[in-house]
Amino acid sequence: MLTHALVGLLVAGAISLAARSARSLTTSGAIAATVIGALAVTVGWNWGALLILYFVSSTVLSRLGRSEKEKRTSAVVAKGGQRDAIQVLANGGVFSAAAVAMLIEPHVRWIALGAGSLAAAAADTWATEIGTLYGGTPRSILSWRSVPTGTSGGITPIGTFAAVAGAAFVGLIAKFLGWTPRLPAVVAIGGIAGAMIDSVIGATVQSRRWCDACERETERMLHDCGSETRRLRGVSWLDNDVVNFVSNAAGGILSALLMR
Repeated sequence: MLTHALVGLLVAGAISLAARSARSLTTSGAIAATVIGALAVTVGWNWGALLILYFVSSTVLSRLGRSEKEKRTSAVVAKGGQRDAIQVLANGGVFSAAAVAMLIEPHVRWIALGAGSLAAAAADTWATEIGTLYGGTPRSILSWRSVPTGTSGGITPIGTFAAVAGAAFVGLIAKFLGWTPRLPAVVAIGGIAGAMIDSVIGATVQSRRWCDACERETERMLHDCGSETRRLRGVSWLDNDVVNFVSNAAGGILSALLMR
């Protein structure tokens, strides 16, 4: 286990450093990713492989057409570009908890919990990155009215297809890693469900703000025009990072329950 931990620290550190140099992670994000990566490899090489493949796919998609996506979403999205520690933990926190549980008491339910949470994170990331670039004008998942690109709870057909593909991608990784045959299906189901939960929460109770200068809804405290925004609706502390964590946890828990 010590050897795994040391190797994991080196591998995760190298990947995180490369991501930091490529401006995919901030310094705090790189530190958080290194810790999570080292923990994953400590549990087993397959856990490390799953996390690395998820991270690489998400990073590649986030860099695809980055400038164009930032242009379309800068007025709405609070965070963009490089992921900080909070964002890394929002997407990898449940996976980390599952890894710790696996070290304490090995059981397939912890694999399902960790993989399911990553499937939900992948589904959300793929939907966001691909949908923003190629999906056109999104519509609210509840009212079906058109909403600005980048609005939480907004979906497109292409983005929805990408969400399914992202969840299935993690499920396929689980299959090729040789885990129990039932796992890939429950992981994919958990991932898709988690992404849908993310959209529903985003459309209902996620914090929304308003820029009086631009007369536009946003998630930013300071709008891209330079004006401070005021709270409009939703739960004040329920930002996009919290929503991501909750939806990823939901996807992981559902996968673990289905394994029973």
